[in-house]
Amino acid sequence: MEPNSTQKKKFLQLFLRFIWKSIPIITVALVTALVIFPLGKKISAQKTDLAEKQSLQIKAAQPATNVITMKMIPGMVMEKISLPGVAKPWISLRAASEVKGKIVTKMIDQGTRLKKGDILAVIDKRDYQNIYDSALASYETALTKKNRFVALSTNQFVTQSQLDDAGARVKTTKAAMDTAKLNLSRCTIRSPMEGVVDRVYIEIGDFLSIGDPVATILQIDQLKIEVGIPESDVAAVRKLTTFDMTIDALGGQTYTGEYHYLFKTTDSMARLYNLEIKVDNPGHQILPGMFARVNIIKNQAPQGLAVPIYALVTIKKKTGVFVEKENTVHFRPVTTGFLDGWKTQIPEGLSPGENVVVVGHKIIEDGETVNVTKSILKMEELTQ
Repeated sequence: MEPNSTQKKKFLQLFLRFIWKSIPIITVALVTALVIFPLGKKISAQKTDLAEKQSLQIKAAQPATNVITMKMIPGMVMEKISLPGVAKPWISLRAASEVKGKIVTKMIDQGTRLKKGDILAVIDKRDYQNIYDSALASYETALTKKNRFVALSTNQFVTQSQLDDAGARVKTTKAAMDTAKLNLSRCTIRSPMEGVVDRVYIEIGDFLSIGDPVATILQIDQLKIEVGIPESDVAAVRKLTTFDMTIDALGGQTYTGEYHYLFKTTDSMARLYNLEIKVDNPGHQILPGMFARVNIIKNQAPQGLAVPIYALVTIKKKTGVFVEKENTVHFRPVTTGFLDGWKTQIPEGLSPGENVVVVGHKIIEDGETVNVTKSILKMEELTQ
């Protein structure tokens, strides 16, 4: 037990001696830490201030970025689509023969202007005239016999059966006479409407059967411009009453048409609904088959604001523009609307009279001082 007690005392004495000798070293370390740490922090802050000052000096040394701004002025902003269409006659009718026979008279040629009832051609009437004369004679004979039987019936010289047969005979012969008269009139082929002759299918001496074509007649004082409307634009088209269009074949001349009819079914795999637009064509300048470029206005803002599409920038996932005031630019998030050509509507975010950077906006930063070299009202002024 004694040796263990003696050893413990010696170990304790040695540990206390080690602690006593280490006190100066620990003291020096603590003092050093307390002095160096704040000094390092101060040096770091000084370095940061120095870097900022150098950055400001560099910026001050650099010339201000040249930019061009555009003043926001309210005006008409429209979302338009341009679709191809084709002109079609208001009415296209093919006149045909209703009786068979040989053409003896031809009254028309391509381009002949017609009124309703004008004669197109005449079929040989002689056979039909003979049939009519025979039917007329039979009718007159039956009518005379009936009248005689009616007179005799008052004295009971004829039976009621004989009287009924006479009446029936009159009706039968009259029907035959009317049919013969109708066929005789059909030998003169007339125009069923006003229009212009586009095609003629007969010549004198041709033999026609029932249903053979005589001529194609077009009504083109009014035309239908037929244009295919995509499914996504049907709702917008239904709201419109007028449409502007240009005809390339007529030197890009502009016409205005009225909404006529929108087909309820598609006629192709492209899912296009045909829209018919009525256009007046009094001088027949527009011909069937000509192509038209139809402008359809989907949306419009009469007093809207718009900026060029390329003036928009994205910063921190926000879309906006740089607004300049007193040679300083600031990033302004905006709400974009519909497109009007190269412009986009800005329903929210800008106010009339503000200046938006449209040239130089890719190389500037928020809060930067700039040099406005030009201020415009329209983008077209950049080329002037």
